[in-house]
Amino acid sequence: MIAPFLQYLQSEKRYSAHTLRAYQSDLEQLVDYLSVSENDLPKVNYRQLRTWFAELIAQGLSTRSVNRKVSSVSAYFRYLVREGVLAQNPAEKIVNPKNGKRLPFFYKEEQLSQLLNGEVNDDYESRRNHAIVELLYGTGMRLSELVGLQVGDVNLGSQTVKVLGKGNKQRVIPLSPKLCEALKNYLELLSQTFAAPSESALFRTAKGEPVYAGLVYKIVRQQLASKGVVGKKSPHVLRHSFATHMLNHGADLNSIKDLLGHASLSATQVYTHNNIEKLMKSYHSAHPHA
Repeated sequence: MIAPFLQYLQSEKRYSAHTLRAYQSDLEQLVDYLSVSENDLPKVNYRQLRTWFAELIAQGLSTRSVNRKVSSVSAYFRYLVREGVLAQNPAEKIVNPKNGKRLPFFYKEEQLSQLLNGEVNDDYESRRNHAIVELLYGTGMRLSELVGLQVGDVNLGSQTVKVLGKGNKQRVIPLSPKLCEALKNYLELLSQTFAAPSESALFRTAKGEPVYAGLVYKIVRQQLASKGVVGKKSPHVLRHSFATHMLNHGADLNSIKDLLGHASLSATQVYTHNNIEKLMKSYHSAHPHA
């Protein structure tokens, strides 16, 4: 009964050869697990299916792989119902296991220290690029928030920057002395190169137009690559790095939540993964019974 199902997927659903092989493999694995023949597959009940999926999870199969097998089996039994072989789909009540949250990738502190403490050429684009990376890592702001910054949003006197976040919610983020210095140097060159009233864009292209997301993305990639930083290179990873490093140095989650502009604490809790790893290392290296 598997072959007609695969033929149906190929001719009517237009599934690729790769997908057809995956569906066939999943169904054959079910047959092997239950020690039945293909002809007996329509007789499988909900309890048998649930036991198989539970076994797969217990064996350590990834949630993504288990969910694919659930999809394959559900599609097969829906086909049997469609063909009139079965009155009801035994996989109908199977609940897909939830995918775990992917842990955010972040850069090591020494990698960013090497980048941000390096020499910066005294020309407009070099100062601008350095200030962009400093600001993304130093505040954890989003790419869209940086692109929308105006000159007047930066207050070097109070060492703060005003950001317009999601839902038009405004927040004020403190600036470190080092970040203030980078912005001061950039703003001086900005005013020398272009007119810089407070309501104009903080970051400009070489032609004086406001920077756009694609350009900032390119700047970040180039800046990180120039110092040999490995892994994914993006403004959002700088945001992840900001939050992770803050947490590692003792900042509380609520403060990080407010700095990032998260609506709820649940969005910020993903950054505790690195702290837990450090605690585990400390435990195993210090506890006499560890």
